[in-house]
Amino acid sequence: MGIYDASGKYQWTNKNHSSYILMTNIKVIIPAYNEADSIANVIKEIPEIVSEIIVVNNNSTDDTALNARGAGATVLTENRMGYGYACLLGINYISKQSKTPDIIVFMDGDYSDYPEELSKVVKPIVENNIDFVIGARTKELREDGSMTPQQVFGNALATTLMKWFFGASFTDLGPFRAIKYDKLLALEMEDKTYGWTVEMQLKVLKKGFTYTEVPVRYKKRIGVSKVSGTVKGTIFAGAKILGWIFKYSLK
Repeated sequence: MGIYDASGKYQWTNKNHSSYILMTNIKVIIPAYNEADSIANVIKEIPEIVSEIIVVNNNSTDDTALNARGAGATVLTENRMGYGYACLLGINYISKQSKTPDIIVFMDGDYSDYPEELSKVVKPIVENNIDFVIGARTKELREDGSMTPQQVFGNALATTLMKWFFGASFTDLGPFRAIKYDKLLALEMEDKTYGWTVEMQLKVLKKGFTYTEVPVRYKKRIGVSKVSGTVKGTIFAGAKILGWIFKYSLK
């Protein structure tokens, strides 16, 4: 178990659990497009229990790669634009390593998440053998204005449809998530752009993997969102998400 300390960081109070989690091989994948102002902050606040932080520079035109490398991350380059492309490159890189991880954590590079809460997100996997965990951006823990109205509406619509069609209990499509490495490979992820998060959740449901959500804090990002911050991004993301849901509802 754990508590939030005075600085707002999540602290383990179970020493045995802390020892156990330190023995777990955890790697982080961070897709990043023009996150030069935020990426070093994200990397520096990720707990030391992580064995490797992988930043996939997704065709950035700023110093994202330089700053990520300077903060201690492994930096890969994916010039094809798309969140899914970046995630898939990170997975491919890991698959070629001699020692594979136990858990993969995905998070954004815009500093909207609280990286130190990674310990909280992986806890159900380590402690309860859950396959997949979503860091849910609950209203009570979100900073005002941290999610746009279209994000809030899109999350509500997508998770409601998943509940109707699949009996799911998801409340969010949050990008801060953790999954067992072998289960991730079994999902055979394929979406290259905006549908990555919902594809993962739908495939978890279809395969009958165990899953849960943990509430996480969320703050205003540094910079402008590449998806919800533009009309084009909002429309394409919405179409992708709904497309995946209706595709799987017919299978």
